[in-house]
Amino acid sequence: QVQLVESGGGLVQAGGSLRLSCAASGRTFSSSVMGWFRQAPGKERERVAAIGWSGRNTNYADSVKGRFTISRDNAKNTVYLQMNSLKPEDTAVYYCAAKTGTQYDYWGQGTQVTVSS
Repeated sequence: QVQLVESGGGLVQAGGSLRLSCAASGRTFSSSVMGWFRQAPGKERERVAAIGWSGRNTNYADSVKGRFTISRDNAKNTVYLQMNSLKPEDTAVYYCAAKTGTQYDYWGQGTQVTVSS
């Protein structure tokens, strides 16, 4: 079992940066694909970024490519999302999730990111 706790959200002006962290507990973290998702009011949940167990393989939604960077530190059981050049449309609740099998099966409680124009 994996427990996930996000932190680092907040209010930032457009063009600013935030770094989200997701602390994981459980022995399967280092072998799990990790992802960051977001959901804005009235919109479907969107996968923002994902990272393989080793950290070498990453992928991003087109909407955040070149602005967001996902990384992980398996020694600290933590995955990060560095968000730069933030836009008002990035406003959402951000969730981290762990894929221990074929789908994302563990989720954090979410952290709010609000970008003001």
